[in-house]
Amino acid sequence: MGSYDFGGWATRNDLKCSDGRTIRRDAFKDNDGCKVPLVWNHEHNDPNAVLGHAMLENRDDGVYAYGKFNDTEQGQHAKKLLQNGDIRSLSIWANQLKQIGSDVMHGNIRELSLVLSGANPGAYVDFVMAHSKGEEDTMYASYDENIMLYHSDEPKEKKGEPDMGDDNKAPENSGSKKTIQEVIDSMTEEQQEVMYAMVGQALEENGVSDDDSNDDEEEDGMKHNVFDKEEIKQPNDISHSDEEAIISLAKQSGVGSLKTAMEIYAEENFGDTLAHGVFTDADTEKLFPEYELLKKGEPETLERDQSWIAAAISKIHKSPYSRIRTRQADARIAELKAKGYQKKGNYKQNMEDIKMIGRTTDPQTIYIKDDMHRDDIIDITDFDVVAYQWNLMRHILNETLAMAALVGDGREEGDPDKIHEDHIRSIWHDDELYCIHQDVDFEAAKTKLQGTNTGANFSENYIKAEAMIEAALYSREKFKGSGTPDLYCTPHLLNVMLLARDLNGRRIYDSKSDLAAALNVTAIHTAEQFEGLTRTTKTGNKTKKLLGLFVNLDDYHVGSTKGGEITRFNQFDIDFNQEKSLLETRCSGALTRVYSAIAIEEDVTTASSGSEDHTA
Repeated sequence: MGSYDFGGWATRNDLKCSDGRTIRRDAFKDNDGCKVPLVWNHEHNDPNAVLGHAMLENRDDGVYAYGKFNDTEQGQHAKKLLQNGDIRSLSIWANQLKQIGSDVMHGNIRELSLVLSGANPGAYVDFVMAHSKGEEDTMYASYDENIMLYHSDEPKEKKGEPDMGDDNKAPENSGSKKTIQEVIDSMTEEQQEVMYAMVGQALEENGVSDDDSNDDEEEDGMKHNVFDKEEIKQPNDISHSDEEAIISLAKQSGVGSLKTAMEIYAEENFGDTLAHGVFTDADTEKLFPEYELLKKGEPETLERDQSWIAAAISKIHKSPYSRIRTRQADARIAELKAKGYQKKGNYKQNMEDIKMIGRTTDPQTIYIKDDMHRDDIIDITDFDVVAYQWNLMRHILNETLAMAALVGDGREEGDPDKIHEDHIRSIWHDDELYCIHQDVDFEAAKTKLQGTNTGANFSENYIKAEAMIEAALYSREKFKGSGTPDLYCTPHLLNVMLLARDLNGRRIYDSKSDLAAALNVTAIHTAEQFEGLTRTTKTGNKTKKLLGLFVNLDDYHVGSTKGGEITRFNQFDIDFNQEKSLLETRCSGALTRVYSAIAIEEDVTTASSGSEDHTA
């Protein structure tokens, strides 16, 4: 602790700030051991305002800080002010706040500031270390002052407080009497403007005009340049020539807007007056109309493609039973044939036994839960925020169910939130008896197409399209599903096949319907959620990349008993003033026919050896 210049409470727990917020225990525990800048009065735009750094220590009572000043003029000046007792308060600037009501439960301290006054009655500098030659460290008295939690991501500038990074400091002989001019010159521009306004108001109240004040200056012994309007540049006045110059500047192609032109002109012609004159950000904003919301009502929601989800859910077979049992008799054995009767008196043999195939699938509860503070529900009046929340939750639930049925939910085994394959059996990960897994070898397809003509230059799109079609049609020889299946694939794969050209540059397939006819499917549905999905085989530990699924979803049954269908719940939490919402269903899902789906895959084991399952 001897290497630090002071220590004190940055913030204390369970003490109500002046803004009504209360910092709770461990709200800033993530900042334990962190080093943050030590700043004067939250001046984030001035590098001279950085006085040093502080180490934060999370304690049961709050966050304690150890401060160290830099060996700079500003840092050492602040150190003297602190040692003399002129500054007594600490303040934190924190963002990423999480609140429950007025209780601050979590935040991230970005910097610690020395301030003149604070808002949390528990924060103060409780010791100051004076490091002087030949003198041991001395502990000074505590200064029971306040601390403030700076709640905004963009801290507001505090006017009227001293700037530690200002170069306009008093001379060393400050003890000597200063002239009026010296006092005025030591002021900032903002302070000078305030003084001029106060003097002008006082003159008006006493019936003295500007002319009178100028005439009487020499008689009163006052310096002329204090009140001489010619010496004082009024930033709020724009001449006609200024207006013409700004408009001309705005017409230049590199400027872009009238607002930008005003800011450029002010910076070039007014210098420091930009900070306090007519060209401040706040004032220039007044010259332009307020932002208007183009689309009234609820915000436009950015979602992944939902069109295939609605099509898939509509085609999935719904069952009133949540526990699904499937049973098939395998009559494909070679010995299962009728026999000829050769001669009277011979014994007639029984046929071979038929193999029975069956499995059961139990249901699982699937839910989505959210909450919203009642204050937000009341304050948002331009659209029904509750209805918007329910609609968004339903979209997410539908997408989760569709993904779980086709390719799995993407969570790892052991994840407490996983939708297990024993309950919602994904088509892609299902047993080979139900889903045929067919590999595509694009390099082999290229060699096959070229034959002995190695000079033939087939496009990648054509090769991939032909390989996909060949794999799909050959695998259909084992297909036992109902009717004609649909294809579910990524938008990229669809575009690759549609852009296939022959050696003369002509398109092979003019539309999706032409491609669907070549693939022998009813329809093609694109799912951007399938992009980059891989699985690891149970045998051989090979990595397979999904290209497309061929399935008639009428062969996929989702079972749910009465009461297990998608149900909506809502509850009001009076303790935290929150409206809680829940969508829930309890169901099972599985293919019910053998060889009723085809998964076209690419073996990427070499490129991603040792990779884990990244299914979604």
